[in-house]
Amino acid sequence: MPRPLPRTFSISSLTAPVAMGYVPLGAVFGFLFVQAGGSGWLAMASSLLVYAGAAQFMMVPMLAAGLPVSAIALATLVLNLRHVFYGLSLLNTLPACRWQRWYCIFALTDETYSVLTALPAQERASRMALISALNQGWWVLGTALGAVLGTQAQIGLAGLDFVLAALFAVLAVEQWRARRDVVPIWIAIAAYAAGSVLMPSQALAIAIALCLLAAALRPARPAPRTGAAHD
Repeated sequence: MPRPLPRTFSISSLTAPVAMGYVPLGAVFGFLFVQAGGSGWLAMASSLLVYAGAAQFMMVPMLAAGLPVSAIALATLVLNLRHVFYGLSLLNTLPACRWQRWYCIFALTDETYSVLTALPAQERASRMALISALNQGWWVLGTALGAVLGTQAQIGLAGLDFVLAALFAVLAVEQWRARRDVVPIWIAIAAYAAGSVLMPSQALAIAIALCLLAAALRPARPAPRTGAAHD
């Protein structure tokens, strides 16, 4: 069984790995946002008020295409539905202070959840707000750096806007290699095809919703046997 983190671990040491990912990724978002025609202050406002990671990257081409805010909000909601399950597992360890509770709910991301669940349960409430704020701070810092670079540099974006799609493609391949289950990939392809036929302007949102529905209805697949016992 994994041992809990020692009490000597500082907040900075817990969030340092997040910073190594959030600062460069936030910089890419800020750069892409400005290069796509948005204002630097809007990129900063997005990271402060939306703070949705992959959804912010998704938002850039949607805004550039002139899609309505309602379509962007719906796509963001569907993409981030997984956070509901994250929050449910942390309900009993949220801070007692009301504003801290609401902020921690707002600022919960995949990486923050990973850091918080590595802490002993009795220590989460006292550290949750600060860890959440520091992690968002790294993302905002990266966004600011990218926005400044985007306003100063004139760099062609041919292919650069495909970075996030390429990242998800690599992750999909790695998931297939680990589980040897090709069904989710075919479901995703079929869902996007259906979305493109039903409503091309909101194909991504429809595809995400159909994939979530398929995941909820599909029976659980037994984990592959590794041939060795694990503690």
